[in-house]
Order: sequence, then structure tokens, then C-alpha cells
Amino acid sequence: MFRWTLAKRIWLSFALLVMIIGIIMVVVYPYSIQSALKEDSYETIEQEQLQNVLHQDAGNYGVDNSGSGFLDRQQAVKSVGNLLIDSNYRQILGNSIPASVFNEMKGHIKQQKASIQRYELVYRGSTLYYVVRRVNVNMETGYLISYMWNTYTNELMHKLWARLIFIFVLTGILGLFIAFWLARYLKRPLDILGSRFEEISRLNWEKPFEWKGDYEFERLSSQFEKMRLNLMRYDESQKVFLQQASHELKTPIMVVHSYAQSVKDGIYPKGDLMDSMDVIIHESEQMEKRVRKLLYFTRFDSLRDQKIHFTRMAFGDIALFIKKRLKTQRPDIRIHVSGEETAVWGDKEQWQTVFENLVENGLRYAKQNIWVTAEERNGETIMVVENDGRKIPENEMEAMFEPFKKGEKGQFGLGLAIVKRIVLHHRGGIRVENSANGVAFIITVPAPPKDKRLPPAQAD
Repeated sequence: MFRWTLAKRIWLSFALLVMIIGIIMVVVYPYSIQSALKEDSYETIEQEQLQNVLHQDAGNYGVDNSGSGFLDRQQAVKSVGNLLIDSNYRQILGNSIPASVFNEMKGHIKQQKASIQRYELVYRGSTLYYVVRRVNVNMETGYLISYMWNTYTNELMHKLWARLIFIFVLTGILGLFIAFWLARYLKRPLDILGSRFEEISRLNWEKPFEWKGDYEFERLSSQFEKMRLNLMRYDESQKVFLQQASHELKTPIMVVHSYAQSVKDGIYPKGDLMDSMDVIIHESEQMEKRVRKLLYFTRFDSLRDQKIHFTRMAFGDIALFIKKRLKTQRPDIRIHVSGEETAVWGDKEQWQTVFENLVENGLRYAKQNIWVTAEERNGETIMVVENDGRKIPENEMEAMFEPFKKGEKGQFGLGLAIVKRIVLHHRGGIRVENSANGVAFIITVPAPPKDKRLPPAQAD
């Protein structure tokens, strides 16, 4: 399979350009230059003829029988001959011309309506241009015929054609050198950028993209530099994520391992056998929950590229389900739900994940109450999860939604990060505020469309 390189494309482009110019020259030039030279010949004839008319001498209009003959003028450059014809179409003055030529001229004269007319004829392979002007001869109508062979026009056209071919060849050769230089000029920054990509493919992020000079390549280099910085940030975040995840999973694994080893040796670290096994089961459940959240958090990067399957649902269907599911974790905490009839638009499973994480977070900090509410206002659905726990310092509020950022009683630090990702995926926003009762997490998303269709941003 033939592979097109940049140099080959440039060379081919220049070759095609030269070829197109050559075709245009071959097709257009002969016709246009011949037409121009023909017009110049007629103008020369008419000017010479007009001079004869303006300076007529005793009615002969400057025509005599001396000078070069009819065929002799074929070899002369821009030589104009003249004939004077009377009203009976007989030659009065001028060099004799062949009968066939004179008869063809007479045929044109007999049909001429205008006072002056241009004609041409071919004799012995050469073209004769002539102009017939109606004049007065011996008080009668006569005709002044001025003629010139195309010898001059042919010689001039051949000279111009030869020079044009020379210029075309010279331009073609010069164009190939320009194409060679242009290919090297354009490939150089691409080669440099390509070598930098090779370094990035080997995870060498340190050297920045820099290109000074050409605006287009400078802008391209700037875009690649932004990509490099993003890759560096992503690589760093992945390293931190793996470190944090391994650290969070290490503790329950160590507890399970140490307790299991102790039970195997007949030692019960906590009470009797049942108490020690309860610890192992509890830590296993905590580890399973952390792994599940970790997988969901990492899987969400691929899920958010997919279109959400939007459905209309009642807020109460989500909130009451979460209340029933989590109230056994802390029976002493009362979970209040209001705004059950408020419509919510989005993916039901993802919204359940949001409120599960928020209510679980509230159960760790609440003293007696958690309020889960929703309302529609100004084309937006506003959902709030509030608990009566202690207030959050202002400088910690923004960091709460970052991965592995945990509060005083936080367990894994991924719950609120997952919540934020899902809310943003639904084109909404989330914030945390210190309220009169304690702490409130406030979610704002677009309200469901009244016609139950997908919103414009998500429609196919």
C-alpha cells in the first residue's frame, strides 16, 4: 500500500500545479496570442491605409506599381501593400496579384455593405490579412485594398512561444526546489513534536513543548503543552489515588489477617471465639464496602462519557428507599423526609447512590436528626440533606468533595467525591453550608422538562 508522506504530498502538489499551468498554456496561449497578433496586424493595415487616404495624391491614394511585389512582401516584416479597384472591380493601381487571390477579393467586395471591412484568405499555406475601404476613384465609387502577410505574426508568436517554454521549464525547476525546501521547512517542527511525543510515550513528562517563530506551530506547541501538563496532573493523581487506596485497604486486611492468625493459634484477641469472628466479619464488610466504592469511583470515568438514561421519578421513591435501608445503622437517629412529590430528572440508580452516601455521611455526625428534603423552584430541583451535627470549618468545605479527604469520622473519603461526580454528570451543582441546625448539603439540578423529553443538552 502506497503511503503518502508530507514531502510526497508537497511534491505532488507542485507537480500538479506545474502540469495545470502547462495545460492552460498549451490550450489557451496559442489562441490568445494569435488573436492578439492578428488584431495588431489589422490595426497596422488600417493605420497605413488611413495615412494613404489622408494624403492622397491626384486620386491615387498613394498607390503605385513600384516597390515590392505581392509575393515579395511575404518575406518582409510588417510590409503593407495596396491595390486600387474601380467601380467595375478592375485593378487600377498596385502590383499585380494572382488571379485566384484577386477573384476571392472581388467576391468579398461585391458582398461588402460597410464602408470598411476586414478579411483574410489563405494562399500557398500562408494567411493574407487585408482591409477593403470604399473610396472615390475618378468621381466614381472605388475600393482601396491594403494587405499584409502573417509572416511577422508567425515569427513573433514562435519567438514568444519559445521564450514562454523556457520560462515555464525554468519555473518548474525552481518550483521543485521550492517544494523540496518547503517540505523540509514544514517537516522540521513536526519531527521535533514527534520526537517529543516519543518521549511522552515513554512517560518522560519533564521537558516542556516550546516553539518560537511560526504562529501556527507555536499555537500547536502550546496546545501540546497543555496536554502534557494535563497528563502530568492525571499521572500524579493516579499515583496519589493508588497510594491512598492501598493505604485505606491495608488496615482492614491487616486486622483480618492478625485476627485470623490468632484464632488459628487458639488465641482470641477480643473476648471469645464469637467476638473475634465478629471483628473479622465486620472488617471484611468494611473492606468490601470500600472496594465497592473504589470500583464505582474508578468506573465512573468511563460511565460519564455515556449518555444518561433520563427518567422522571418522585423524590419520595428515592428518599424513602434510602431511609428504610439505612435507618438500622443508627436507630437512635430520626430521618425526616419531605417534598416526596417533587419530580426528579435523571438516572434513578445514580441518584440512589448520591443520597445513600449523603445519608451515610450524616449518620456518622448527626446527634438526633437528619432531614432529607426536595422542592422545585425557578426551573430547578433543589434537594437538601441536613444533619444536626457539629458545624464544618469554612476552610474545609471545598476539600470535602476531593477523593480521600475525610472528616473527623470519615471512613474512606470517596463517598462525597462520588456524589459530586454524579451531580456534575447531571449538569447540576453541590455545595455544603453550615445551617441553623448543623450542616446541610445542597444539590441543585435542572428540573424535569414538562413534556418529559430529554433536555436539549442530552437529546440525541
